[in-house]
Amino acid sequence: MNWYLEVLRKYAVFSGRARRKEYWFFLLFNLLIMFGLAFIDGAFGFYNEELGAGLLSGLYVLAVLLPSLGVSIRRLHDTDRSGWWLLLGLVPLVGSIVLIIFFAMDGTPGKNRFGDSPKAPA
Repeated sequence: MNWYLEVLRKYAVFSGRARRKEYWFFLLFNLLIMFGLAFIDGAFGFYNEELGAGLLSGLYVLAVLLPSLGVSIRRLHDTDRSGWWLLLGLVPLVGSIVLIIFFAMDGTPGKNRFGDSPKAPA
């Protein structure tokens, strides 16, 4: 849970680097919260079929949009790639697969052009 809260504390920080652990734990907790909110939306009638989204889950997605972008960009920075690589996700299927591979790769050891390694002892 600390990894999730750490990303929220860095609400709109797009510089620096993020460990794999930080990215994947944020993603895990994000998905669990989304499933819970989607269940609540369905149970209490907050789901709108025309929009294809529920009220609570829609508000949550808007609230975590910037932190999600920030941690994704910082994760790419850890692999010594620019945040612009995130636009690869706009390419259907192939783009998402390549991004998942990038996010799963180990970061560059030591310092790179985006800063010190997040694994380095403080």
